[in-house]
Amino acid sequence: MRIVVAALFTLVILSPAGVVFAVVWTTPYLGPATSAEEAAPTGPVSVLPAPDVQPGTLPATPVNVYANIMSGTVPCPLCKIPPRVYVPNSGAGTVDVIDPLTFKVIDHFAVGSIPHHIAPAWDMSALYVDNEGSSSLTVINIHTGKPSGTISMPYPYNLYFTPDGTKAIDVVERLQKIVFLDPHHGWKQLGSVAIPWAGADHLDFSADGSYLMISTEYTGMVAKVDVIHMKLVGAVHVGGLPIDVKLSPDGTVFYVSNQGRMGVSVIDPIAMKEIQFIPTGKGAHGFQISRDTQYLYVSNRLEGSFSVISFATRKVVAKWWIPGGGSPDMLQLNPAGTQLWASGRYNGTVYVMNTITGKLLAKIPVGLEDHGLTYFPNVGLHSLGHNGVYR
Repeated sequence: MRIVVAALFTLVILSPAGVVFAVVWTTPYLGPATSAEEAAPTGPVSVLPAPDVQPGTLPATPVNVYANIMSGTVPCPLCKIPPRVYVPNSGAGTVDVIDPLTFKVIDHFAVGSIPHHIAPAWDMSALYVDNEGSSSLTVINIHTGKPSGTISMPYPYNLYFTPDGTKAIDVVERLQKIVFLDPHHGWKQLGSVAIPWAGADHLDFSADGSYLMISTEYTGMVAKVDVIHMKLVGAVHVGGLPIDVKLSPDGTVFYVSNQGRMGVSVIDPIAMKEIQFIPTGKGAHGFQISRDTQYLYVSNRLEGSFSVISFATRKVVAKWWIPGGGSPDMLQLNPAGTQLWASGRYNGTVYVMNTITGKLLAKIPVGLEDHGLTYFPNVGLHSLGHNGVYR
C-alpha cells in the first residue's frame, strides 16, 4: 500500500493529468443505482416540456441576463447563413463541419496545433479557432465556412469577450494567466492578470460585466477578476476539478461544474463561498442554458450522461443517457432549443440529444479528441466567446 500511495503522489506532482486521475480515482462514485436495469440505462429519467420560445415571452424574474437568447430565432442578416456545426479536433489539428439538418460532415480542414474551442466574435462577424499548441487563432469566414487567416496569440486555450465588447480575453492555461486584448485595434494587449492556481480554463461574467469568475481545474479554486481594472480580487475553494462556469439567469449566483466531485457547485460571488452542491454524475463537465432559460444542461463526461438542473429549485429534474456510453464534453443548442449538441472528447463522436424526450438523435463520427464545438449562426445579441455563449 505504501508503494501504491508513493506512486500516486509522484504522478500528481509531475503531471496535471495526474491530478485529474488521482482526484477522479479517489472520489466516491455518485453514479446511477446498482440494480441491473438502472446500471445500463438507455433513456431519460424524466421528460421535459418543450422549450418556451414564443415571441414576447417574459422572464420569470425582473432580471434575466439571457433574455436575448429566448426568441429561438436567428437575427438577420445572420439568418441568411446556412446553419453549421464546427467541431475542433484537438488531437488531429483539424476542424470538421457538420450540416445540422442532415447530421452529415460536409467539410474538413486543417488548422493549428491542439485546437480546443471555436469562439464566435462578439459581433458574430467571424469564428475563431483556439490553436493552443501553435499560439494562434484560425479565423473562419462565416459566409464561406472556410479559414480566411490567422492571428498570433499566446497559447489560447479559450477566448472570451466582455459583455460590452470592448475587450477580448485570452485564457492562457499553460502560463497561469489571462490576457486582456483590444479586438478592434489589432488585438493590442491591454493588460494581463496572473492566476496563481494551475488550470485556469473556463469563465463567465457578472450581469453588469464588471467582474468574471474563472475556474482553475487542477487546484479546486474559482478566482474572481475585476474586468475594469484588470486585477485579481478574490477566490473561493470548491475542491475537486472545477471546469465550466455559468451565471444564473437572475445574475445572483454562479454555477461551476466539478469533474472531481461529480456535480455542480453554486457560488455566491459576493460572499465568495459555495452555498450549495448539486450531485449530477461522474465527470460533471460542460454547461448549456436551455432556450427558455429555466434549465441548466450538464454533461457528465466520465459516465456518458446529461443532467438537467432546474434554476428555480436547484435540483436535477431529468437525466439522459447515451446508449452504449460516451464522453460528452462541451455543449451547444440549436436555435429552437430542441437539440442539445455535445462533443465526445474521447470517442471522436458528436452526440445530438432531443431536449424534449431526452433521447439520442444522432452519433456523428468526427476527428480525434473533438472538443469545443459551436453551432452557428445562433440566437442572441452578442457572443461572449468560449464555444458560443450568448447574451
